[in-house]
Amino acid sequence: MKAMVLNSICDIKEDTAPLEFIELPVPIPGEHDILLKISCCGVCHTELDEIEGRTPPPQLPVIPGHQVIGRVESIGKQVNDIKIGDRMGVAWIFSACGHCKFCLAGNENLCPEFLATGRDANGGYAQYMVVARKFAYAIPEMFSDEEAAPLLCAGAIGYRSLRLTGLKDGQRLGLTGFGASGHLVLKMAKHKYPQTEVYVFARNVEERQFALELGADWAGDITEHTPFKLDSIIDTTPAWQPIVEALANLESGGRLVINAIRKENDKHSLLDLDYPQHLWLEKEIKSVANITQADVTEFLGLAAEIKLKPEIQIFPLEQANEALIALKAGNIRGAKVLKID
Repeated sequence: MKAMVLNSICDIKEDTAPLEFIELPVPIPGEHDILLKISCCGVCHTELDEIEGRTPPPQLPVIPGHQVIGRVESIGKQVNDIKIGDRMGVAWIFSACGHCKFCLAGNENLCPEFLATGRDANGGYAQYMVVARKFAYAIPEMFSDEEAAPLLCAGAIGYRSLRLTGLKDGQRLGLTGFGASGHLVLKMAKHKYPQTEVYVFARNVEERQFALELGADWAGDITEHTPFKLDSIIDTTPAWQPIVEALANLESGGRLVINAIRKENDKHSLLDLDYPQHLWLEKEIKSVANITQADVTEFLGLAAEIKLKPEIQIFPLEQANEALIALKAGNIRGAKVLKID
């Protein structure tokens, strides 16, 4: 099979190709696994973090990609609830132990043995992949393969983030950063909370205009102050400065949800926080860690119900490096998806 493989940690630059396009044997499923013939895979900002060494170390060499859509090609002996040809998706959660206190409580995203697709196990930048049946999800018929791929991470993690805000209809919501996840959260929020005003913060003028086109009530730079304090803010940026700026726009008793796997080191850090301005009056900060199986299942149902379709840009598999370079450069409008022949 053809695959894009990460062999070593490196910086992503315009003149570099971090992934190698090679031929590999088609993997063989175990008794509880399925083999997927992949049709497409979303490109996520987390891949930038993996390649450049800001996440827990990948199991090198590894095939990246955790927004995978494909058809069942073969089935393990213990799998009996799906058939050859069924369309399935794979998300960031590749596996968890199933018996720790977190797994038993439905919080397998916190499992000490959590494994991530495309980091700890081979993912979807390839023609085939193997995954345990319990971590593969049926895809609603209304979505094309390309539309469905970003739903498995950008959408599902956005759904978890929105749920963790505790937002009530009519309260004001802020979105800091406006990429693949942010634009889906905006659409979700407008459906679930029709009386809620949504305020978007983004450095890029094009992203701010895109947010307004999708129904944002206000859009400005991350350093701007909103005309009203916000009850909840979801941050999806890779840097510390937007966190500090967001807290200044947060209402007393409000909650900031940080939907980011890591933050870059720069001059802005938590040490820059001014307690009275940023944290006093019972403001909260809550991080998002991975996603659960329930997050994916519930979100796919919601997405089908409200016909939540992402904006997408399509690249062929062999242009995965170009897609990653464009993503790092901030060339973002919706989500990027690799089309795999």
